[in-house]
Amino acid sequence: MVSSFGITALTLIVIAGIAFFASKKRISVLSSRHETKPHSLASYYGLYAAIWTFVPAVILLLIFAGYANQYLDTILAASLREAMPELPASFLDLKAAQVKNIANGLLKTDDAVMAELAREYGAARKQVFNIRFASVMLLGLAGFGYAYYRLAPSLKSRIIFENFLRNTFFVAAAVAVLTTIGIITSLLFEAFRFFSAYPFLDFFFGTHWAPNTAFIAAGDSATGETLGSFGMLPVMAGTLLIALIAMLVAVPIGLFAAIYMAEFASRRVRDIVKPTLEILAGIPTVVYGFFAALTAAPFFRSIGLNLGMDVSSQSALAAGGVMGIMIIPFISSLSDDVISAVPQSLRDGAYGLGSTKGETVTRVVLPAALPGLIGAFLLGISRAIGETMIVVMAAGVSANLTANPLESVTTVTVQIVMLLTGDTVFDSPKTLSAFALGITLFFATLMLNIAALSAARRLGEKYD
Repeated sequence: MVSSFGITALTLIVIAGIAFFASKKRISVLSSRHETKPHSLASYYGLYAAIWTFVPAVILLLIFAGYANQYLDTILAASLREAMPELPASFLDLKAAQVKNIANGLLKTDDAVMAELAREYGAARKQVFNIRFASVMLLGLAGFGYAYYRLAPSLKSRIIFENFLRNTFFVAAAVAVLTTIGIITSLLFEAFRFFSAYPFLDFFFGTHWAPNTAFIAAGDSATGETLGSFGMLPVMAGTLLIALIAMLVAVPIGLFAAIYMAEFASRRVRDIVKPTLEILAGIPTVVYGFFAALTAAPFFRSIGLNLGMDVSSQSALAAGGVMGIMIIPFISSLSDDVISAVPQSLRDGAYGLGSTKGETVTRVVLPAALPGLIGAFLLGISRAIGETMIVVMAAGVSANLTANPLESVTTVTVQIVMLLTGDTVFDSPKTLSAFALGITLFFATLMLNIAALSAARRLGEKYD
């Protein structure tokens, strides 16, 4: 089915290309015949015809792609029930997969019934492909004919093309917004199911997080235990503690590196330092996790033992420190771009008043760049809050309500992963609590974004 889809799409692209060049030639002929200058460039008339040829047809192709497999699966399921009435419903998907593999030539069989079902499935699939190919080609040719017939020097094809682009951008933005709304809605729905079974206040203000214990207690009331193990305060405290440590590492180093590259470094040094810093952004987070677990955590533990302090083998300090190193290139690169975007006229004015290089940077450039710098710091915080692998490997999974960076903590993202992986039942309080954590983290991040954007807007008014 993938190859048939590709053939159809490639053929449609070829027809759209033919429509483009044919329409360009036709508008030139019409302009010469009527001795009239066309409203737009010839390429816009070609794009007008190509759009009418390609866009409606590709929409139909996508509709077929979305429903063709579902239609074929429905036919195959009906055929299986008819040919094997004694087949249990739990084996239906397995048999359907075998029939598809036989039809694709990936599996051989001596069973006449399965061979016949595979033949019927292959014939139905070929018929669907032929119908799809014919329908898409007819619609593409019809669009080409309509656009070709409407071509005239007076046609405002440039304006039509610009309106098409504007509507396309609007649709893209609407899809992004609707996707966000869909994610929020799904999280809210599952979180509501959780809060219908567990007290709202106990979740947000509880100080004990042990979902496995709570799950056992929920299924066995004879133990006498209560559902008091879903208190999210330890999990949220661990998230904020690790994010704070990471930002204490990343912000000074990233900001100072950006100031140096933007204001003090020569072009040659900048071309070496900036790519070197950005290499850190390309390292997989699991590698950072290995570094934190095998190098950073033992290092901090050995220092603590030498100073007479009890440092956990999995500590928030190790996870947050390594996470801060990971975030450095994000803050450094964005801060460099923001500082470089400050108008040179502000620097020249400060120099004209007798300011030194350092005074110009600290009293003029940085205040002017502060709104953008806040955005860079916000991106770093979001990156720290959403990180999982480093925390799992270096900070542990135990939820401790503590502000001591030398102890083991966990984060919201780690708990969500643990709750939603493995053999889980999606109607238990244990699993549904992951959605409650997710929607809480979403709103916490949203409030953080709103506060940062509001502060950046107020600070930016000074330079508008």
